[in-house]
Amino acid sequence: MTTTSLGGKPTAQASKTLETFENPNTARDFHIHMEIPEFTCLCPKTGQPDFAVIYLDYIPDQVCVELKSLKLYMWSFRDEGCFHEAVTNSILDDLVAATQPKFMRVTAKFYVRGGVFTNVIAEHRKAGWQPLPRVDLTQFESNSNTRG
Repeated sequence: MTTTSLGGKPTAQASKTLETFENPNTARDFHIHMEIPEFTCLCPKTGQPDFAVIYLDYIPDQVCVELKSLKLYMWSFRDEGCFHEAVTNSILDDLVAATQPKFMRVTAKFYVRGGVFTNVIAEHRKAGWQPLPRVDLTQFESNSNTRG
């Protein structure tokens, strides 16, 4: 019998640490949209896995969230029992604490559990911040990065 390697041991580890980098243009409000399609946590009642797509929309102030740390942060929930409402608000709280944005919205769209889909939306607005008037331009279809 031969031993075949299927790959090395992963070096990345889940982490609750969110890293940031300097906002490249603090003079302008701009919208950052992220889609995290592989979020998982555990049902706190049954221990069964829950799957969700997390949408992150924010207008940064002084710093932006760094993507690798965000990925490892999201991965950190994989083995935690979480109510959908609690984990969505926890994600928002942690991201706001790390980045202090002008505006942030976390939308969690959980896949069906017990015949019920759950969507949870949590928002933060910096005190005194007002959005500029909306300019209605053609949006990307469903705000998706999927091409094809």
